[in-house]
Amino acid sequence: MHAPSPMALLLIAIVVLVLFGRGKVSSLMGEVGKGITAFKKA
Repeated sequence: MHAPSPMALLLIAIVVLVLFGRGKVSSLMGEVGKGITAFKKA
């Protein structure tokens, strides 16, 4: 299975922004970042 093209990734990102709104996406990314940081510390 090959990786999706940059255009497909951009389209997916736009759809996610429209569906969830900017605030929801930014808070979700913050949680993901915290999780990655905690995982690296462990």
